[in-house]
This record gives sequence, C-alpha cells and structure tokens, in this order.
Amino acid sequence: MIKYLIQSGKVYVHLITSIRPISPMSPIAARDVAVIGAGAAGLVAARHLRREGHSVVVFERESQVGGTWIYTNKTEPDPLGVDPTRPVVHSSLYESLRVNLPREAMSLREYPFVAKKTGHRDPRRFPGHREVLEYLKEYTTEFAIGELVRFNTEVSRIWQGENGKWEVKSIKRKEEDEEEHIDEAFDAVVVCTGHYTDPRIAQIPGADRWPGKQIHSHNYRVPEPFRNQVVVIIGSSASAVDISREIASVAKEVHIASWSTSIEEGENLPGYNNIWLRPMVESANEDGSISFPHGFKIFVDIILHCTGYKYSFPFLDTKNIVTVDDNRVGPLYKHVFPPSLAPWLSFVGLPWKIAPFPQFELQSIWIAGILSGRISLPSKDEMTKDVEAFYASLQASGIPKRYTHNMTGYQFEYNDWIAMQCGCPKTEEWRKKMYHATSLNRKVRPETYRDEWEDEDLVLQAYEDFMKQISCNGKS
Repeated sequence: MIKYLIQSGKVYVHLITSIRPISPMSPIAARDVAVIGAGAAGLVAARHLRREGHSVVVFERESQVGGTWIYTNKTEPDPLGVDPTRPVVHSSLYESLRVNLPREAMSLREYPFVAKKTGHRDPRRFPGHREVLEYLKEYTTEFAIGELVRFNTEVSRIWQGENGKWEVKSIKRKEEDEEEHIDEAFDAVVVCTGHYTDPRIAQIPGADRWPGKQIHSHNYRVPEPFRNQVVVIIGSSASAVDISREIASVAKEVHIASWSTSIEEGENLPGYNNIWLRPMVESANEDGSISFPHGFKIFVDIILHCTGYKYSFPFLDTKNIVTVDDNRVGPLYKHVFPPSLAPWLSFVGLPWKIAPFPQFELQSIWIAGILSGRISLPSKDEMTKDVEAFYASLQASGIPKRYTHNMTGYQFEYNDWIAMQCGCPKTEEWRKKMYHATSLNRKVRPETYRDEWEDEDLVLQAYEDFMKQISCNGKS
C-alpha cells in the first residue's frame, strides 16, 4: 500500500506496509494480449509481455515503429487541432527538437542509449528527435519486436464481451485504398497510445471573435511562417521555451504569456530584444488586439498555444468504467489498472513530468507478471480505496484534476515501488541524481543546458552500468 503526502503543493509517495510478494509457486499463465500502439511504450510492453510468455499482437496505424518520435513536416488542416473530424497527424515534433533529458537518464535499463559516432547518428548527450527514433528502431530489432507488429492497422473499437474476452475491431489499410476489417478477441488489452496528439487549448475570452490566426504547438514545425509577425505564445512548458527562441529569430515580436510567472506587467527576456515575458492574457479583442493585466494591449498576428495535450481513447468502450475527466484518466490503480477491469485492461505511459522510457519498462514488467500470475494485485476493493485516497490527497492539496498524472517530485518513489512489486532493482542512484541535476541546470542555463553541464561524474557512472548491461546482452 502507498501513503500519499502533500508538501509544498506536490504529492509524495511513501511505502507504509510490506509489498505484495512475487509468488514463484503460483501457476504461470500465458495470455493473448493486444497492445495498442508501437511507440516507445508499446514496444517496451510488447517486449516484456512476450518475455513473460504471453502471445502478443501490437496494433500500429503507421507504417513504422516510433509513435510520436516519427517526425513529419505534415500538419493538420485545423491548426488548433480541435475539429473532431480532422485527419489526425500523430506526431507533435518540430524540426529542431532536441530532447530535454540526457540520453543516459532517458535510457531503458535493459538496452542502454549509448552515443554512436557512426554514419548519420547524433552522438550529442541531448540528441535530436531522429536519434531517439533510431534508438527505438534498434531496440525493436534487438528483441525482434517488429514481427509482433501489424503496421497500417488502426483500432476502431475495443470492448469487453460477455465472455470476459476483449473484442478488438481493427482496419488494415492496403494498397489502392483497400481496407480489411478484422474482428478478434484477446484475454487482455494494454493501451500504449501516448498523450501528445490531441491538443489542449487555452480558454481566452473573446478568442472566437479575434480575427488573427491561432495555432497549437502540435502543428508547429519550423519558424518561417512566423517571419515579421507579432506572436503571443500561451504557456511556459519546455516546448514554449524552445519554440519562442526559435520564432524570435524571424518574428517581429514574441510575447510569452504564462500563468506561472510572477511578472505583473512585462519585461524583456535577457539576451533577446524581441521576446517579452508577460502575465496571462486577459482577453482577445475583435480589433485584433490582445489585452493583458493593468490595461496593457498589443496588436497581434498569431496566438500560439503551447498548452499541452488531452488524453484521448476514442476506440476504447468501457461503458464509462474508465473516463477522462478534466484530463484525469480514471479510476486507475497506480496510473495503470482500472480496479474493476484489472488486470485485463491496463495503460502504459500516462504519467508526465518524468523520464518516460524507464517508467514504461517497469510498468510493462509489472503488467506482464500480473497477467501471468507471477505477481499478485490487491483486491478490487483495496485498489479502489487506494485510488480514492490518492484523489482525496490531490483535492486536499488544491491540485487540479488535470494534474493527476503529473509526477513532479515523486516519479522515482513510484518507479521503485513498482520495481519492488516485480522483484527488480530500484532506480540507479546516478539516474536519480542526473535527472535532478538536469532540472536544476535547465533553470540556471535555459539557453545552453543541453550543451553545458557539470555532472560528468554521473555520466561516468551511467556508462559503467551501460557496459555491464551491454556485456550481459551480448551473452544472452
């Protein structure tokens, strides 16, 4: 069981009772499992489900693995991404994106993300998005995951039949616009569809009557369309930081409006003569102006929403057992299992403000072990009480529902708890220290943290571990 404590507006997790033991004497069952999505989460889930002995089918609507790490210069016809009938572009990558965590901290434990100085590879410690895709492709090849994936196959509906099996309807695209409709049944479904596709839009009074252009960062690729424009960026996320600097190289003015800033009126961003930090927008006006607090107004050409994404599972029909309410996917035990449908329905990769790949790994090992009977879950009632306690702690602390899956401050406690359930080693100390050192460095050096750092000792420790793992992989 986990106890949730609130300190300084953050959720902290503490173990207060013994973990549920792994039962080596329990009968091991092999299940037929559908994995939805062949991005990082889906690939890792498929690897560990098969390793546990399950039969796995991965459904992927694209023609290759990688999910959100597949860059495309295509954008959606609706620049805000709010039209439900729009043709969806899955990726939200922009051309210049570099990761905001070092490759060592991002790395899967089983398959180190080492720098390679060959061919077209990007050996930088904070590489560009293409290097991450190459890493995922190598992982897929190393563990022969590709043979489990049905490419160009989109899941249209999933529901639990009367016999308890999960019915999966899918559509496979063929040549010459032909489609094959397939109906199948599985013992379990693991949802790994990510959460960087369905834009979340800031609610700005008057925006529906404002005559300028609005776009969500989901549809941002390169800065050129912003040349000589006056731009207001909504938000202060990692993408807002990167995109604002890039746009400033061609735009006339860039104004970053944030809910979290302590600035009351506005000030220049140090090092830039055309970027201003401002408090949140008060309204958008029909004359083309944008109003800020204290009566300040500017005329603006483009509003760019760097405001995050919504969880969306349009294919999943649980008869409202699992819902998305103000971006809370629930009820879910430990962000993974709906108590009344566990373990036959699970989710990998919902939390954010984390190092994602190592968490995918642990969640996947946990799910695989539970499905086989090697690891036990609490009862439905115990899981429900745990979920209710977690939600109550968030409410008591004033944390909004939409931050339910924000793991700022407790991802490693969470990861280590799952590791204990699985009998896996806890998170390496160097990884924890490196994550925190990078977070601090990002604040101190927002412009250069990807190329300047002071944690070389941790890098050396990481590569010592990597070499041991590579040696083990070579022997296995």
